[in-house]
Amino acid sequence: MNSVSEIIEALKQLDTQGKREFLHRLTEIDFEDAWDRQIEADAQSGLIDPLWRAALEDIKTKNVKPLDDVLNNT
Repeated sequence: MNSVSEIIEALKQLDTQGKREFLHRLTEIDFEDAWDRQIEADAQSGLIDPLWRAALEDIKTKNVKPLDDVLNNT
């Protein structure tokens, strides 16, 4: 595979278990902490604040599901 498009097309062909394995194995790739840096920058800029407030409100009003229910509902 030589391009991102080819990789995406191949991923579309995977069954649910194959997709889960792919997502799990992504942790083996070193992305030079780009994700961490982006999250940190977003947090410092306040970009995440509305999401955090919404999550806290959902918790307060018990508008939540157990994580296992969410993960098993894929």
